[in-house]
Amino acid sequence: MPLKIACQMDPIDRIDIKGDSTFALLLEAQRRGHELFYYTPPHLALDGSRLIARGHTLSVEDREGDHYKLTDARKVDLADWDVVLLRQDPPFDMAYITTTHLLERIHPRTLVVNDPASVRNAPEKVWVLEFQDLMPPTMVTRNIEDVREFQARYKDIIVKPLYGNGGASVFRIQPGDSNLNSLVELFQTVFREPFMVQQYRPEVRGGDKRIILVDGEVAGAINRVPAEGETRSNMHVGGTPKPTELTDRDREICARLGPHLRDRGLIFVGIDVIGPYLTEINVTSPTGIRQVKAFGGNDIAAMIWDSIEGRCAAKR
Repeated sequence: MPLKIACQMDPIDRIDIKGDSTFALLLEAQRRGHELFYYTPPHLALDGSRLIARGHTLSVEDREGDHYKLTDARKVDLADWDVVLLRQDPPFDMAYITTTHLLERIHPRTLVVNDPASVRNAPEKVWVLEFQDLMPPTMVTRNIEDVREFQARYKDIIVKPLYGNGGASVFRIQPGDSNLNSLVELFQTVFREPFMVQQYRPEVRGGDKRIILVDGEVAGAINRVPAEGETRSNMHVGGTPKPTELTDRDREICARLGPHLRDRGLIFVGIDVIGPYLTEINVTSPTGIRQVKAFGGNDIAAMIWDSIEGRCAAKR
């Protein structure tokens, strides 16, 4: 049975459809005959007990420069819809957190993917700290003395914001780098919250593996290789996607995480692995599904919709 799908996302005119996972999900939903409604986070509102959104009927086409059409501008009650895709990108700030509180008011009667309470309680660089035995040495702090002591132990380190995304503001500080104090001062000025300090792992030169899980099960993976002279491997900053195979260690990490993802209602998740180490668990707006398919892997958009349709059928 066709579903009514609302998608809360960033402005659709700005996305790069070649690599955008939200767009892949929209294409697959449309192919299956589902109705699509599009709105952006500023157009979500709570009117008494009604959660409303102002947006448009959406149709999509896999054609650069002409990839979407908006019609029938209107206000809808999201409680009347079957599914809301929560697909806006971080930063994971109070605006983002507020939308999760609002969407909780309709979930699970209207299925929100991913579960908004779990999204709020599992930001990428915070929830992963529950699995420190799988991670490289890591510290969360705002204190310069803590950072100095950490660097004294591990020499080559990474400093990054706790709620950033896409590789933004990620810095490598090598032994003898005189910029450490200035960088910490900058982070203390720009960010109110603590930041993350992590041991630099040289395995990243061979790539940062993105593994995608659907319902807690491995669905596919790609390797993201940093550009020459670049520490970061994110595709937003020039990382190159490459095909990859899972190692025994990768499968061990996924087996550990899978039950936790299922328990939290996190249908679509992307984890990041460098060498033998888990570095992030991405639940807000994971990417990579178009790249996996491009290299001959699974059609993960179809797998996600199979899961969503199964949940909706069970409710009915």
